[in-house]
Amino acid sequence: MALVNIIIDGKAMQVEDNLTVLEAARLAKVNIPTLCYLKEINEIGACRICVVEVKGARALQAACVFPVSEGLEILTNSSKVREARKITLDLILSNHDRSCLTCKRNNNCELQTLSIDMGIEEIKFMPRKAEIKKEIDNLGASIVRDANKCVLCRRCVAVCKNVQTVAVIDTNERGIRTQVSPAFEMALSDTPCVNCGQCIAVCPVAALTEKDEIEKVWDAINDPEKYVIVQTAPAVRVAIGEEFGMPIGTRSTGKMVAGLKMLGFDKVFDTDTAADLTIMEEGTELLNRIKNGGKLPLITSCSPGWIKFCEHNFPDMLDNLSSCKSPHEMFGAMLKTYFAEKIGVDPSKIFVVSIMPCTAKKFEAAREELAGDVDVVLTTREAARMMKQAGVKMNELDDAQFDDPMGEATGAAVIFGATGGVMEAAVRTVYEILEGKPLADINLTAVRGTQGIKEASLDVAGMTINVAIASGLANARSLMESVRDGEKQYHFIEVMACPGGCVNGGGQPIQPADVRNWTDLRSVRASAIYEEDESLKIRKSHENPVVMKMYEEFLGEPGSHKAHHLLHTKYAARSNY
Repeated sequence: MALVNIIIDGKAMQVEDNLTVLEAARLAKVNIPTLCYLKEINEIGACRICVVEVKGARALQAACVFPVSEGLEILTNSSKVREARKITLDLILSNHDRSCLTCKRNNNCELQTLSIDMGIEEIKFMPRKAEIKKEIDNLGASIVRDANKCVLCRRCVAVCKNVQTVAVIDTNERGIRTQVSPAFEMALSDTPCVNCGQCIAVCPVAALTEKDEIEKVWDAINDPEKYVIVQTAPAVRVAIGEEFGMPIGTRSTGKMVAGLKMLGFDKVFDTDTAADLTIMEEGTELLNRIKNGGKLPLITSCSPGWIKFCEHNFPDMLDNLSSCKSPHEMFGAMLKTYFAEKIGVDPSKIFVVSIMPCTAKKFEAAREELAGDVDVVLTTREAARMMKQAGVKMNELDDAQFDDPMGEATGAAVIFGATGGVMEAAVRTVYEILEGKPLADINLTAVRGTQGIKEASLDVAGMTINVAIASGLANARSLMESVRDGEKQYHFIEVMACPGGCVNGGGQPIQPADVRNWTDLRSVRASAIYEEDESLKIRKSHENPVVMKMYEEFLGEPGSHKAHHLLHTKYAARSNY
C-alpha cells in the first residue's frame, strides 16, 4: 500500500492510503465517537456521530467512511464538530425510550456512554408522538425486540443480512416512522430467524435482548419439592468474568462454579461431561456411515441456530445432519434418567438449568422433539445477573470444583466452545478407535483459527478423511451450496452458527463497538479455551471415566438402542415465510 501524509488535530503522520479517517485517528490515539460503525460489518456513516471537519470540504464528513488522501487536514474536536455531534445525539435521544434504570443495558449502553461523554444534561427536542409507540415483540422463545429503544444504527440489519445471510430484519417505512423490523411488522418468531442472537450482540442499546428467564430459576430453587441442577457450557467459563470486570478471555471456571453454588443449586455440573458423551455418539455415527455406505458428509448438530438455518434453507440435506442431540440436551436426558436413578430422586422433581453462551439454546429447549430434557436455558449474561441479584461478587471468590460424579470432563470437551473444536475432539477419538494407537499430536492446529471456512485432509487407518469447518451462517451457506452442487466432497463437516463459534455466541457478555472494532473477541476467548484444554490431565473423550461408566451401567454401548432413544433426535423442513 502507498503511504499518504495527513494532519489530524495538528499532528502530522503517514498512513496507508486505504484507511478511513476513523482508522487513521485510531492509529494517532485520537478517539472519534461512533454509534452505527462496526468494522467490516456496518460501515455506512448513518448516525453522523463520528463527523469531523475536513479542510476544504463544504460540510462535516463522517469519519468512518471518509478516505484519507495526500495532504488531508482533519479536525476532530472543533466547536463546530462538538456542536454537531451534540445536536445529532439530542435528536436520537428525543426518539428513544429513556427508561435507563430499568433497562438490561444500563451501564453497558453505548448511547448512555455517549450522552455522559458529551455532557448531555437535557433533551432539547420534542419526544416522539405517543401514537407511534410500538408494541414489544416478545412472542419468541429467545429474542425480545423493542423498537422504542432502537436508534436506527442498522448494525443488527447488517449482521443478520451480511454475516448470517438470514435477513429477517431491515429498515421499514420513512421519516419519523422509520423502524427496524421484520417485513410487514411480523413477529420474529414468525420469520426464518434462527435465534442466533448476533443481532443482540451488536445492538448498542436494548432494542434487542434475550428473553429473560431468571425468575423461573429462582422459583425452582425456592421450591422445596424440586431438585435443581445447573450445567455450564465450555464457552461460558472464558467469558462470564467480563461481566464482573475481569479482562476479556479470563478463565474463571472455579470462580464461576463457586458463584453458582452460592445461588442455591443442588448440583453444579459441567456440560463438558456431556460433550464427551456427544463425541462418543457422533464419532460412532461417523464410523458407521463411513463403513456402511451411509449418507455423507456427516454434519454436526450441536449448534441449534445452525440446525434451524438448515431446516429453513437446506431441507434436502437434513439427512446429512447428525442425529445426536446437542451436549446440554443429552445431559438433560441423562440427568432425568441415569442420574435420577443413581440418587433415588423422582425424575419429575429434577429441574435442569443450562447456562449457555447461546440464545438459540432457548429455542432448542422448547422444541417439541426435545421438550422436557432441559427446563430453562440462561445465557451467560443472565447467569451473571443472577449472581449480582444475590450479591455474589464472582471475581472475589475462591475457586470451587464442579460436583461429582457429573462434573468430570476432558480437554476435548472444553474445546467445543471454539470453532473447529468439535471436529478436533471427534478426530482425537475416531483416530484412536480406528488406528488402535494413540494420536502422536492431539493438537490439530489445521482445524483451529477463526477463519470462516477451514478444510483439512487427515490420514486415518489407511483412509483419507476430508473435513471442513464453517462458522457464521454466511460461510455455512457457501459451504453447503458447494457440497450440494458437487463441487466439494467431505466426510465430516462442523458448523457453528456464530462467527468464531460459541465463544462469540449471542448470549455472551456484550462488548461495546469501540472494543469489538479493535479487539478480536473470538481469538482472545478461544485462546483461553485451548489453555484450559492443555491444563487438563485427560484430553480425549473416550478416556473420560464418567462417560465410560454411563455406558457400562446404563447405556450399553455407543449407538445402542437405549442411547438412540435418549441421546438422538430428528429434524423437519421449515418454510422460509
